[in-house]
Amino acid sequence: MSIFSKADLLRTRDGHEAKVLSIELFFDLVYVFAVTQLSHHLLENLTPLGALQTLVLWFAVWLVWQYTCWVTNWFDPDAMPIRILLLAIMLVSLVMSAVLPDAFGERGMIFAVCYVTIQIGRTLFVVLHLGRNHPLSANFQRMLGWLCISGILWIAGGLSDGSYRFLFWGLAVASEYVSPMFGLWLPGMGRSQTRDWTIEGGHMAERCQLFVIVALGESILVTGASISHMANWDAPTLIAFLVAFLGSLAMWWIYFDTSSQAGTEAIVHSEDPGRIGAYFHYTHVIIVAGVIITAVGNELAIAHPPGHIDTKALAVLVGGPITYLLGNGIYKTVVYRRFPFSHMIGLALLAILISFAYQTDLLMVSGLTTLVLLQVAIQESVSRRRNRPNEEH
Repeated sequence: MSIFSKADLLRTRDGHEAKVLSIELFFDLVYVFAVTQLSHHLLENLTPLGALQTLVLWFAVWLVWQYTCWVTNWFDPDAMPIRILLLAIMLVSLVMSAVLPDAFGERGMIFAVCYVTIQIGRTLFVVLHLGRNHPLSANFQRMLGWLCISGILWIAGGLSDGSYRFLFWGLAVASEYVSPMFGLWLPGMGRSQTRDWTIEGGHMAERCQLFVIVALGESILVTGASISHMANWDAPTLIAFLVAFLGSLAMWWIYFDTSSQAGTEAIVHSEDPGRIGAYFHYTHVIIVAGVIITAVGNELAIAHPPGHIDTKALAVLVGGPITYLLGNGIYKTVVYRRFPFSHMIGLALLAILISFAYQTDLLMVSGLTTLVLLQVAIQESVSRRRNRPNEEH
C-alpha cells in the first residue's frame, strides 16, 4: 500500500497537453548555475583529461535533470509532496553544482553523496508512492535497482582519487545511460518496454526545449561577463563580442526556428512516445554540450582576439559548433527521419576550417565558425519553410 494517494499526486491525463509549471521553471534555475560551473571547469582545464572529466560531470548533471523531468511528467508538480520533493532536489543540486569545479579534487565525496542522494531518494519516493500494482511500478523498481548499482560506483569514486575516480564515475555514468537501452533489465525483474512509459509528449518536448534556452542563456551570460571584465574595449574585442552574440543567435535559430514545434508534434503523435522521449534526452545531452563548449570558445576569443590558435583553443572554437550541429542533426533525424542537408554542409565546412585554422587567430576562427552557423540557420529555415507542406502531409 502506498504512503500517498495516487489521485493526489499523479498528473491528470485528460487528453490536453500538460503545461510546464512555474515550479519546474524555478527548479531549472539551479541548472543555469550548473552549466556555468561546467563551462568554467572546462575553461580552466583545457586538456584532454580536463575535457573528459567535464564530460563525465556534464553527463551526471544531465542525468539528475533528466530523471527529474520524467518524474514531473507523470506526477503533478503542484501537489505539495511533489513540490517539496522538487525543492529538496533543488537544494541538494545547488550544493552539487557548487562543488563541480573541485569534484575531481578534494570535494569529490560531497559531489558523489549529493548525486546519489538525489537519484536514489527521488526514485525511492516514487516506488513507495506507486505501490505494487501501478503500471509504472515495475519500471521504477528496476530503475531503483540500477541507480543503487551506479550509486556504489559513485561512492567508490568519491572515496578514490586520480584515475580511479575517473574510472568509477565513468562506469557509473555509462551504467545509467546504457541500462535504459536494454529496458533496465535486472535478474528476476525482467525488462521495461518503452510502450509502457505513458508520458505526456508535449510536456517532455517543452522541458527539453527550455533546457536549451537555459544553456543558451548561460552562453549569453558568459559573453556579457567576458566583455564587462575587459579594461580596454578596442576594436578586436568589440568585434569578438559581436561575433559571440551572433553565434548564440545562430544556435537559437538553428534549434528553435523550425524544429522545436515539429519536435513537440513528433512525440505527441508517436505510437511509442516513451521511445521518442528517450531519444530526445539522448540527443539533447549532445546539443547542450555543444552550447557549453562554444561558450568556452567565445570567452577565449573575447579575452584574446589576436591570440595564436593552438590545439586547445581550436578544440573548443570548432569543436563546440561541430558538437552542436551534430546533436541538432541527430535530433532532427528523430523528428524528420532524415539528417538535414544544411547540417551536413555546415559540418563539412567546419572540418575544412580545421585544416587552415592554425594559420590565423582566435577572432578569425570564431568569426568563421559563426558564419557557418548562420549559413546553416538560413539554409535550414528556407528549406524547412519550402518543404513544410510536404512534411505536414
